[in-house]
Parts: sequence; structure tokens; C-alpha cells
Amino acid sequence: MSTAVWSTLDTPIGPFTAVVDEDGAVLTSGWTASVDELLPQVHLSLRPTELVAGDLGAVGDAVIRYHEGELSAVADVPVRQRSGEFLQHAWDVLRTVPPGAPVTYTEYAAKAGRPLAVRAAASACARNAAALFVPCHRVLRTDGTLGGFRWGVPAKRWLLDHESPVA
Repeated sequence: MSTAVWSTLDTPIGPFTAVVDEDGAVLTSGWTASVDELLPQVHLSLRPTELVAGDLGAVGDAVIRYHEGELSAVADVPVRQRSGEFLQHAWDVLRTVPPGAPVTYTEYAAKAGRPLAVRAAASACARNAAALFVPCHRVLRTDGTLGGFRWGVPAKRWLLDHESPVA
């Protein structure tokens, strides 16, 4: 039996909900007020048997600090996702893309060691359950346009603007 804690925090983009397992790792997160919308993204082998509303502790603090401008606050928050070998690796690689330096799907595929696997790289973004902590919002179309984002293109635009270096 595993228990996870969830909470919804107010952010400038809107409500942000996260589910955190017993050891403090994020299982799923995103800009929604509905924990039920997030749970299907958690791999069955990681899905908690009990879910309780509560304080997210260090994870919640990191979310608040990030939205207040401390962009590195979420970088070291542990995340637990499970999938095939490439997706696992691609999610790890995505965590190395720094704020203010978005990459294209082609560049992301190359960073993940499979330069011709652009669609697989895009799939890693689409299947990412831990938005913000695994920053799929930092991946753009090859032409530099935003592309899609599970939490909406306006949220993706806000995040990229928030992370842009001030000129």
C-alpha cells in the first residue's frame, strides 16, 4: 500500500496541482485544480493506493519559489515516472535544458542521443506526467513556434516569457 499527498497551489498561470509520493518525489503535476485529471498520467506501477490532500512540503515551496522568479527552484525536486528506456532517458535529458534556453524537438532528439527520433522526442514531451519539474514547455517546434502543451499554449507562453533572460 502506498500513500501520496496532493495539493493545489495558486500560481500566476492558474491553479497548479501536484501529487507527491511518500519519499517526496513528484508523480504527476500540472496547471489544473483537478487531481483526477492528473492521476491517469501516473504509470500503473507507481499509482498510489491512497491519496490524501495535504502539504506538499519542499515540492510546494519549490513551485511557489519558481513562480516568484527563482527559476532553479524546481531543478532538484525528485520526480518518479516510468516508461520505456528511451522515454525515461529523454525525461532525464529534458531536465538538463536550462530556463531561458529552449530547444527545438530536433535539438532535443539529438540531446537524447537519437537525432532522427524527433517524433519520439515529441512523444516524451506529450507523455510527461511531471510538468514544470520535467520542463517539456522548453521544447519548441523546429520553426521556433510554440507547438502544443497539455496545459495550454498561453501557459507555455507565460512559462517561456517568465524564464526569458531580461535584456
